[in-house]
Parts: sequence; C-alpha cells; structure tokens
Amino acid sequence: MTEHQTKLTSSEIASIWTNYMNDSMSKCILGYFLKHVEDDEIKSIVQFAYDLSTAHIKKLTSIFQEERIPAPIGFTDGDVNMQAPRMYTDMFMLNYIHHMSKIGMLSFSTFTSMGAREDIRNYFTEGLNESSKLFNSCSNVLLSKGLFLRAPYVAYPTETDYVDSKKYLSGLNPFSNKRPLNMVEISHLFINIQTNLIGTKIAQSFAQGSSIEKVQKYMLRGRDIAQKHIQVFAKVLLENNIQAPASSDICITDSIDAPFSDKLTMFSISLLNSSGIGNYAMSAAASQRSDLILHYERLSGEVAQYAKDGFDILIEHAWLEQPPGTTDKDQIVKKKDTMD
Repeated sequence: MTEHQTKLTSSEIASIWTNYMNDSMSKCILGYFLKHVEDDEIKSIVQFAYDLSTAHIKKLTSIFQEERIPAPIGFTDGDVNMQAPRMYTDMFMLNYIHHMSKIGMLSFSTFTSMGAREDIRNYFTEGLNESSKLFNSCSNVLLSKGLFLRAPYVAYPTETDYVDSKKYLSGLNPFSNKRPLNMVEISHLFINIQTNLIGTKIAQSFAQGSSIEKVQKYMLRGRDIAQKHIQVFAKVLLENNIQAPASSDICITDSIDAPFSDKLTMFSISLLNSSGIGNYAMSAAASQRSDLILHYERLSGEVAQYAKDGFDILIEHAWLEQPPGTTDKDQIVKKKDTMD
C-alpha cells in the first residue's frame, strides 16, 4: 500500500510562509551583526541566532519544494550591505536578539498550535525550544554583564484576599483616588516600556540609513510614537511611586550608511508593529484598572494607524510580498464568460 502525505492546511501554509519571511529577514540582520560584533560572549549569541535562521530557511525551503508550493521571495543578500560601517553597538545586538527571541517564542507557540501534520508540529515545536534556548542564553549574558533590565521590585505580599468592591476596577474618575497597581499590571507596564525602548533605537537607526525621505519621516514618526508611549506608561508607574525602567546601553552609532534595504527595514518595523499591538491587547486583557485598559486601547489604535501607513509605503514601492491566498471564484466565472 502506498502512503500518501496529507496536504498542508491553510494555517500550516500561512505559518511556514510567515516563518520563512521572518527568518530570511533575521539572517540578513544577523549576518551584518556577525561582521561587526567584537565581544566574544555576544558573538557566540549572534552566531547561534544566525545558524538557527539559516537552518530554518533550509528546512522551510525543503517543505515548499516537497509540497510544490512556491517559496516566498523574502529577503536575500541583496537586502544587506555587508560593506556598511558599524551601525550598532554590541549591547544593542544582544538586546535586539533578546527581544526578537521573545517574539520568536510567541510565534512558534502559535504556529505549533495551528499545526495538524506531525512533521509540521515537530518543526515548530523544535523552533519553540530553540527560541527558548536563545532567550535564556541572551538573558544569562545580560545578567553576567549586569545589564539585564529587571522589572521593578515591590514588597512581597503578606496575605491573600478577594476583591470586595467594584471600585477595584475603576480608574477613570479624576476626582477619586485610583487603587495601587497590582503586580500583573506592573509587569505589563514594564514589558511595554522595555519593548518601546528598543523600538526607539531600531526606528532611529533605520531613519539614519534610509535615503528615501518618506521612509526617513516614517521611521522618525515611529521613534516619536514609541517615546510617547514610554512616557505614558512611565507616568502611571511614577504615580504609584515605582521607578520606570531605563537603559543607556541599547545604543547605535552615528553612521548614516544603510546596512539594510528600505524594503527590509519597513518589513522589520511592520513586524514590530504587529508585536506591539499584540502586547497591548494582552496587557489590556490582563489589566483590571479601567484607566489602564483605556490607555492600551487608545495607544493600540495609534500603532494600528501607523502600521497602516507603513503598508501604504510598502505597496507604493512594490515591497509588500503578498501572502498565499485563495482563488477568487467570482473571477473564475467571469473569466469563463469572456472565453465563451
């Protein structure tokens, strides 16, 4: 009896397509990092991340070929200028990989949950394990160098209790005192400050390297949005006598020579936008004070509009690769009518 391989579902095709796009971008960025990184510990992290992206692209290409599905164009050597001078410090590289490994863990867990075929689930499960290993390796190096950006410390709780008033959910009335933040809310404020901190540096570096005025303005606008969001979240923490996290070690140089194509940088920002909107949605769902929920909803809308404007630029320059889609049945009928 001949065994037939079950065809990929739409979710599985979407997952491998998205993974290919992300890893082809990462390989370009990490390859550039490898050329300039100096610290031996950080170089080993960059090399590990680069090897993962390379292995993923090879495996995904094999899957596309076996299934006779066109592989994405993605990003190639033409999207990275290896001759460009150093744009990023070693500490930026480490923090960038640390941040992207978090996105990787979330992505791979989602891809795994959408898989039906065992080989696809196994691939994404392995990707999740690799992302976790990369995250832990980055964390250990950051800790060893005393540069791990920790969440705020607060006093340990001394008892357990239940919410006894609907006032616990309030926070919009300016004439009443807001209850203190709980630890769940603090953790989400912290992580959103942290992600926006690195977002400001990424956007600034992309603006420095671009020669297209519209892209420059877009990147600087993204930097300013991220800085404004940091201020919003930091203000909430300070109102609760909690110092907002800050790091002076996530740095870029003054170089204005582009290491990456505008197509790659615009795609990279769109990925960060998607991640940011997801973070805000999760934070809103986890927060119980109404003023925090309103902040997340309002700021998420601002990021969504910014993302939409970015897609307009991608389309305008023919940089936006179209994900696999379904056949338009109406168009098939119309085409048949014209042939009759």
